[in-house]
Amino acid sequence: MANLAVSDSEKTFIIHGVEDNLRCDGRGCLDYRHIELELGAAPNCSGSSHVRIANTDVLVGIKAEIAAPDHAAPDRGRIEFFVDLTANADPEFEGTGGDELGQQIAGALAEAYVSKRFLDLSSLCIVKNQQVWVLFVDILILELGGSLYDAVSIAVKAALYDLRIPKLTVSIGEDGKPEIEVSDDPHTQEPLAIANVPCFVTLSKIGSQFVVDVSQEEAECSTVNMCCAIAPNGRMATTMKTGVGSLHPDSLIEALQLAQEIGVALHKALHKQFVKAQELSGRTNGFLL
Repeated sequence: MANLAVSDSEKTFIIHGVEDNLRCDGRGCLDYRHIELELGAAPNCSGSSHVRIANTDVLVGIKAEIAAPDHAAPDRGRIEFFVDLTANADPEFEGTGGDELGQQIAGALAEAYVSKRFLDLSSLCIVKNQQVWVLFVDILILELGGSLYDAVSIAVKAALYDLRIPKLTVSIGEDGKPEIEVSDDPHTQEPLAIANVPCFVTLSKIGSQFVVDVSQEEAECSTVNMCCAIAPNGRMATTMKTGVGSLHPDSLIEALQLAQEIGVALHKALHKQFVKAQELSGRTNGFLL
């Protein structure tokens, strides 16, 4: 990803502002930029969303398909993440240029969703040991403007909220094999509990302060980032550190506590936006929050 050219004087201005809890766009250190959210952005998908945070633009589509379960989890469905970064987001992403970053994002999401405490996929089991629903989550990064992990995780959770899976009836045929029948009512849905689905909160250290939702200019002033996947109840799903800097144990504890507080507030705000976006889209949702 190409670095943004920021002069030393600009960096000094940004750092001094952060120290006074006043950023260039008027926000405080722990304030997010406005989050624009749309549900049902890709009608051909089982669930989809479009999220924009300033110049960061993310489109997510989920396809639900029936497949064989994993041998290690014969009574659970699966969720798989695929990330594509377009050349419009950054010229360096042309061709296979964005593959490495895409794999990093997909891996972080998979790690955040691995525990059934955050997403229980047992309701996606159709016939144990034979057939389950598999959720293929395709993430398209259209534009970059900072706070990428946070924006992607919000878009994924929004698409899961928008998700609609046909209700199935399983019966045993004359040959003793299970027969699957899809409900004739297109509005019937099987519930998927997404109440504990986490979102990423990325805290960047600028000067002596932690800052959330950094712009590209602010990112150039940051030495280390803590990215934490936080559930609505404040439980932490996973964490990772990026950047060349290090954190003192006291700073690390401070960052984790801040991420939990910010994450809980973020989920509350997102829930209100999900409900509003659902009303605007006119789509019903039988899934559990």
